[in-house]
Amino acid sequence: MRRVNAETQRVTRTGPDAGVLRRLAVPGALLAAVAGAFAYVGAVDPNEPGHYPVCPLLRLTGVYCPGCGGLRSAHAVAHGDLATALTDNALAVGGYLAFAALWAVWVIRIACGRPTRLDLGPVHLWSLGALTLVFTVVRNLPSGGWLHP
Repeated sequence: MRRVNAETQRVTRTGPDAGVLRRLAVPGALLAAVAGAFAYVGAVDPNEPGHYPVCPLLRLTGVYCPGCGGLRSAHAVAHGDLATALTDNALAVGGYLAFAALWAVWVIRIACGRPTRLDLGPVHLWSLGALTLVFTVVRNLPSGGWLHP
């Protein structure tokens, strides 16, 4: 829609185009930051010692935290090796997929003009915490060796 200001004879553009592009700036910036992080991890191999710090929990206790192997997993995802990514940290791969799905829903809702609020109730948060705890316990059991990074 075009509107002409009678005093200045200036044509201004009104409508959803400018607003939608302005609202898409934050998801676009977040995607650029995540893509940059994945590009860096894809370029600097975490499998070679000395590039990244060692997990302090693993170093001090010998216990794998839920994030152990996450950088190696991200490196494998950046190189398109999903099988290696799953063996390095299956929970992280699930997190990458959840991020991608939530980001896509966020962008679609912005483009359609819908509210973008995500309401996670206590059940969702406790379930996520329980899943992380179970993953951590199982990967540290002798029978959970297949979940070691």
